[in-house]
Amino acid sequence: MQKATETRFELQKDRMLKAAARCFNEKGYSGTSLKDVANLLGLTDAALYYYVKNKEELVYLCYIRAAEVGRDAMMDAMASDASGYDKVLRYLSNHIESLVGDRGPIAIMSEIPSLEQAHREEILELSRRHSTAFEALISEGIRDGSIAPCDIRMTGNAIMGSINWIPKWFHGDETVAQRIRDEFPGILVACLRRNDKDQRASVS
Repeated sequence: MQKATETRFELQKDRMLKAAARCFNEKGYSGTSLKDVANLLGLTDAALYYYVKNKEELVYLCYIRAAEVGRDAMMDAMASDASGYDKVLRYLSNHIESLVGDRGPIAIMSEIPSLEQAHREEILELSRRHSTAFEALISEGIRDGSIAPCDIRMTGNAIMGSINWIPKWFHGDETVAQRIRDEFPGILVACLRRNDKDQRASVS
């Protein structure tokens, strides 16, 4: 009985965080109230206080969830025996599926300054770890010859920035979601491919 209750709690909490992510992505932190989230869920304002104590905690939990989604996508890619290039492609496909699929909406981490200090530092550290892991995949690809030499930090920032902004302009249309799944991973890794000149240079 207790396990069933815990499961219901987690499912409802996840619904709340998805609704909150949608509101924060569309209206920002200052433009979103707990009432907006409650209305989207068909709940009373008071019902949300069963899950969070205030709006700051709500956006913090949205960012924790976003970090978990990115971590899951990254861990799956890192566990692969493929080349660095293929690991990057796998990570991007995984993360994009999370953003436009059943796990979405995911909150954009654009309101970190609104968090209290301890929460802000935690989210920034999670973000740094994720960026470092992604840069490591690019570096691995350069070492194994599957990715052309590049500025790893700038390349990582460019790709991650494109990924992280998807929830801002994607609003749930399944036709658009499928186009994003089909096109975005290839677009984002195009800059990593080695061309004939790169191949000749590595051989010589």
